[in-house]
Amino acid sequence: MDEDKKLLETMKLRILRSFRWKEDVVAPLASELEISNEELEKILMRHLDMSSLEALHATLESARPKCLSERLHADLRLCWLCDVMEIVTVEEANRIKISLVKEIINGKDYDMVLKDGKKQVLDLLSI
Repeated sequence: MDEDKKLLETMKLRILRSFRWKEDVVAPLASELEISNEELEKILMRHLDMSSLEALHATLESARPKCLSERLHADLRLCWLCDVMEIVTVEEANRIKISLVKEIINGKDYDMVLKDGKKQVLDLLSI
């Protein structure tokens, strides 16, 4: 490997192994994909250039609320209640999901928040 490629690889690894990247991106995504952190680092280094690595962390962090909202949408069965049956409005579903996402981001356990969300959906349906 020539010196420029070696230097570029070292620089990319420094970014990927920084505390924030490792905690916010590498470890959770590697765990989700059931691969080692090192395997994910190699994948990211192959697919992302330096400028992408430097700019991407903030983008990934800003995607967290959207990902949580989509997960809650599925786990609360809003795909049925809202999208198919239309007995919960999009506005009502969004109101519930937004408040639940805030709780999760503020540190509350996902399963506890989901349980509360199910109660909110049931309360809404009981009106």
